[in-house]
Amino acid sequence: MKAMVLNQVGSPLTYQEIPIPQAKENQVLIEVIACAVCRTDLHILDGDLDSPKLPLVIGHQVVGRIVALGKNSERFQIGDLVGVPWLGYTCKKCRYCQREQENLCENAAFTGYHQDGGYAEFTVAQEDFCFLIPENYSPYQAAPLLCAGLIGYRALNMTGKAEKIGLYGFGAAAHIIAQVILHQGRTPYAFTRPGDKITQDFARNLGVPWAGGSNETPPEKLEAAIIFAPVGSLVPEALRRLDKGGTVVCAGIHMSEIPPFPYSILWEERSIRSVANLTRQDGEDFFQIAPKVPVKTDIHTYSLEDANQALDDLRHGRFQGAAVLAIK
Repeated sequence: MKAMVLNQVGSPLTYQEIPIPQAKENQVLIEVIACAVCRTDLHILDGDLDSPKLPLVIGHQVVGRIVALGKNSERFQIGDLVGVPWLGYTCKKCRYCQREQENLCENAAFTGYHQDGGYAEFTVAQEDFCFLIPENYSPYQAAPLLCAGLIGYRALNMTGKAEKIGLYGFGAAAHIIAQVILHQGRTPYAFTRPGDKITQDFARNLGVPWAGGSNETPPEKLEAAIIFAPVGSLVPEALRRLDKGGTVVCAGIHMSEIPPFPYSILWEERSIRSVANLTRQDGEDFFQIAPKVPVKTDIHTYSLEDANQALDDLRHGRFQGAAVLAIK
C-alpha cells in the first residue's frame, strides 16, 4: 500500500510503499478514505513529543471502511464506516483505567504515535477504540471530528456551566466547538492572531458574535476560556479576561512555556487546567450531539502524497478550518 512515512524526526514524510497491515485479535483492518491533519502531527514531526515509533505512519483522525476482522472481533461488520481517534489502546488494569480515567492510562498507546495511523491506504485499530460514523457525515467531513471535535468537546465539558466562553486559536477544533456552544445557547468569543481579519471573519460567519486578536478585550468578562493554540503566553492573556471563578482550559497536547504572571490575575478562585487525550465515552457522547447541532466542518482536501504540503500549510495558518487527506 501507499503511505506517508516518518522515518526520522525532523525530516519530511516519505511517500513510499509498505506492506498492508494484518488485523490481529480484537482488531479491524480499515481501508482509509480520509485522515484529517492535526497540529499534534506537527509536534511529532518536530520532536516535541518524545520517542515516537519509527518508522511511523502518523495520523489520528482516520475514517474508513472495515475490510477485514481479526480473531474475536465482533463489534463491527465488514463494510461499516468507522473512525479511529488519538487514543488507540489502554491496559484496562492500571489505577487510572480502574477509576474510569482511561485517558490517563499508564500503558496507553496512541494512534499515529505509538502505532501506525491514517496517512496510508490501510490501517489497523483495536475494535474497542473505533467509533461508528453517523450516517449523515461524509468521511471527509467526519475526519476532523476524531480529534479536533473530540478533544474540543472534552475541553468544553471542563468549562462546566460557563455561558461566555473564549476560544483562543480559531482553527479546526474551535470552529467545531463554537457550533456546539451556540447550539447549547451559550456564547463563544473568538481570539485569533492579532490582525488576522480573515480568521475573525470566518468566526463571525459561523455565528460567533465577537472576534478579535488575542491581545484584545471582549465586550464582556469571560466565564471560561479554552486555549487551542500551543502558545503558553496565551494563558495569562486568558486569565486577564476571566471573571471571578472562571477557568482556563489548555486543550493542546503540547504547549510552549507559560511565562510568569502576577497572582492577582489568578486570585478570586480562577483556575487553570489541562486536557489530556480523550476517553471513549467522550467519543460516544460527542457523536450523539454532533448530528443534532449539526456540526459542519470547513475542510480543505489534499491528496495523500501532498501530506507534507498540508502540514506546512497548517503550520503557517494558510487556511481556515481543517485540512483533510482525501486518500480514496
